[in-house]
Amino acid sequence: MFNQFRESVKSFMEHDPAAKSPLEIIFLYPGFKALQSHKRANWFFRHNMPFIARYISQKSAHKTGIEIHPGATIGRRVCIDHGHGVVIGETAEVGDDVMIYQGVTLGGTGKDVGKRHPTIENGVMIGAGAKVLGPITIGRNAKVAAGAVVVKDVEPNCTVVGVPGEVVRIDGERVDDLDQINIPDPLMTAIRENQKKISELEERIKSLEGSKK
Repeated sequence: MFNQFRESVKSFMEHDPAAKSPLEIIFLYPGFKALQSHKRANWFFRHNMPFIARYISQKSAHKTGIEIHPGATIGRRVCIDHGHGVVIGETAEVGDDVMIYQGVTLGGTGKDVGKRHPTIENGVMIGAGAKVLGPITIGRNAKVAAGAVVVKDVEPNCTVVGVPGEVVRIDGERVDDLDQINIPDPLMTAIRENQKKISELEERIKSLEGSKK
C-alpha cells in the first residue's frame, strides 16, 4: 500500500510542472486527496458497506470538487490535475497512468443498464471539460482533446476532437501528454479539402470555357 502511495505522489510530480515538493501534493492537491479518499470508499463498497462508502465519497466531493463513485475502478499512477468538476461514475474503469484534467465527466447516457460508464485503458489523457459517455472503451495511449464529447469506442493511439468526437490518427504516435492545443482539427481539414476541390473545379470550368472560344 505504501508503495502505491509513493508512486502516486511521484506520478503527480512528473505530470505537474507546477509541483514543488511531495508534501505540497499530499496536503494541498485536491486530485491526490480525492484519489486517496476513493481507495478507502472503494474498500467499504466492495465489502458491502455502501452507506459508509458513499459518506466518504461525498465528504471528499465537498472538499475537493471531485466526485468519484465508490464503485468506480481506478488504476495505479492516475493523476487528476486541478480536478474541480470531475465526475466518475459507478461502473467506470480507469486504467494505469491515466491523466484527467478539470471538468471531465466519465458518465452514462441514461439509457444503459449494468455497465453504464466508460472503460479508460492505460496511458490515456483526457483534456479539460471532455465528456466520455456510455459503456464505451477508450483505447491505450489515446488522447481526448479538451471539450470533446465522446460517445463511441476509440482505438488505441488515437486522438479524439470535437462534438461529437472524431478520431484522428497521428502517424501511430502519441501526442505529448500536456499539449492540449496543437492537435489536428478534422473539421478544418475537411474545409480545406473542399476548398481545394472547389478551386480545381473552377480551373477546369475556366479551361472548358476557354476551349469553346
